[in-house]
Amino acid sequence: MTSHAFSLDSGLLILERTPAVLRVQLSGLSDEWLRATEGGETWSPYDVVGHLAHLERTDWMVRVRRVLAGGEERKFDPVDRVAMLRGDRDRPIDELLDEFERLRRQNVADLRGLELGDEDLLREGLHPSLGPVTLRNLLATWVAHDLGHLVQVGRVMARRYRDEVGPWREYLSVMG
Repeated sequence: MTSHAFSLDSGLLILERTPAVLRVQLSGLSDEWLRATEGGETWSPYDVVGHLAHLERTDWMVRVRRVLAGGEERKFDPVDRVAMLRGDRDRPIDELLDEFERLRRQNVADLRGLELGDEDLLREGLHPSLGPVTLRNLLATWVAHDLGHLVQVGRVMARRYRDEVGPWREYLSVMG
């Protein structure tokens, strides 16, 4: 697998689309689909949307601004990765998708408004456990994080039929 250099314009194409992808995939589905997990402490598609919305409020742009303000002096605040599990768990999925879409639209507009150049992408922040990271690292992670959760949602949903696909399971890598 080949790695490619991060491009802000290219990354923004993914960040802009994630809410729409999730809306098409999840809106109008029953709780059977929305609350399905892979067992144990794994997340449902509903949980993933809640997690993404939470990070739009508390993480990505907060960290971007910290880096631009001289973030190498002060560590990023730790992320509460499971905050959505303690929040309102009865909100309709469309309401949660609306919130995520609104927050993401604002964050993408704010990010575009910063008019970041190549030198800005080299600026460093201080991650609480990883140490020095560049703005380029942070932004590439935001994109990869979205894509990882899109894969996760599809995998959780597909695995509902793990036993039902019978012998085809060996041809379906998503079944694990």
